Amino acid sequence: MSNISFSISEESISALHVPVERAAEELRMLAAVKLFELHRLSSGAAARLAGVPRAVFLQRLGEYGVPVLDLTEEELRQETRLV
Repeated sequence: MSNISFSISEESISALHVPVERAAEELRMLAAVKLFELHRLSSGAAARLAGVPRAVFLQRLGEYGVPVLDLTEEELRQETRLV
């Protein structure tokens, strides 16, 4: 496992609106959500990055305004034909 660290100002931590003890956890979740949204990580990989079970990660996506499924109209058409 790799360890990545960086400095963050008190002002930035305060802007997260979480106790300083939870800042790292919140930043991991935010990174995981954004990387999932950008299709850079699967939901499983993003959940591992966030340090939560996949089901919890998928539930929390709504809190960040990120859809669990992000299909184009054509992808949706193809998926519904398979059912």
